[in-house]
Amino acid sequence: MLLLEVISGERLPKPDKGKMRFHKIANVNKALDYITSKGVKLVSIGAEEIVDGNVKMTLGLIWTIILRFAIQDISVEETSAKEGLLLWCQRKTAPYRNVNVQNFHVSWKDGLSLCALIHRHRPDLIDFTKLHKNDPLGNLNLAMEVAEKHLDIPKMLDAEDIINTPKPDERAIMTYVSCFYHAFAGAEQAETAANRICKVLGVNQENEKLMEEYEKLASDLLEWIRHVTPWLGNRSPEKAMVDMCKKLEDFRDYRRIHKPSKVQEKCQLEINFNTLQTKLRINNRPAFMPSEGRMVSDIANAWQGLEQAEKGYEDWLLAEIRRLERVEHLAEKFRQKTAMHDEWSCLLRNFYCPVMSIPKMLN
Repeated sequence: MLLLEVISGERLPKPDKGKMRFHKIANVNKALDYITSKGVKLVSIGAEEIVDGNVKMTLGLIWTIILRFAIQDISVEETSAKEGLLLWCQRKTAPYRNVNVQNFHVSWKDGLSLCALIHRHRPDLIDFTKLHKNDPLGNLNLAMEVAEKHLDIPKMLDAEDIINTPKPDERAIMTYVSCFYHAFAGAEQAETAANRICKVLGVNQENEKLMEEYEKLASDLLEWIRHVTPWLGNRSPEKAMVDMCKKLEDFRDYRRIHKPSKVQEKCQLEINFNTLQTKLRINNRPAFMPSEGRMVSDIANAWQGLEQAEKGYEDWLLAEIRRLERVEHLAEKFRQKTAMHDEWSCLLRNFYCPVMSIPKMLN
């Protein structure tokens, strides 16, 4: 029962404290009931055989416990526990020279596979470049000592037994290698979780940046619209032709230089807003609500007012210029007629003055 609590991380029912045979059988039955509750089918394994010291039954039960709680939960790409563990080992050791993991027996005899697993995750513990394939005993002992000292993995196997056995026990190797999986998979999961947190934080920072950019761009654009709209709505004519022509020149500069950049800003603002809302929706975040008066609809209404003020402004300017031209033309004609009138008046005075002086001379 203590083994099950350690390997499963769960509390089992309180064991009977007696030392008699029926107490031991009762405790073993509690352990078997717990194993069965975890979906494990126990075939031909009874409490009496375990209590009586049946080695074959006891070893079979221990392997069943290890398989269920240490190996069965291993899954890589929806494979079985054994295949998943093997696939994990193959991927982790693939970059290493002289390492070719194909099974859980002879592939581990030279010790390089274990050293490669450790080096892949903790390169500070083993210098893999100094290892040699022809020193299996040294490699295995190094891997087991490092695992026991730095990874809290007990030394379950004997290096000499692995080397001297033509085909090492597959279950023993699997059990030992599964300890490495659990030791490193936890770190990998923590790293994955940290990466996910960093990614979420990065996305949030990017979204906040887009919100700030939207607010600033909206504020600047609305300020420009509020500044320009009254200017376009002013229909007060100037008295001088040069002043009206200056107004026309300013308006054409506005159409050619200033307004196009603001049109681009307005389009970019709408793109940023839609992009931001899409990102927030994908990440299950609340929709972005701009400050009061800075909604896309507010900007659209302000822009519509700008367009209405602009509409007909150039026509009004041209009409006023034509009116001033007619006025100036009429004034010029008046000046010309006035000059002609003055000239004729002068000629007439010069003509009548001598004629009127003759009678006086005769008298």
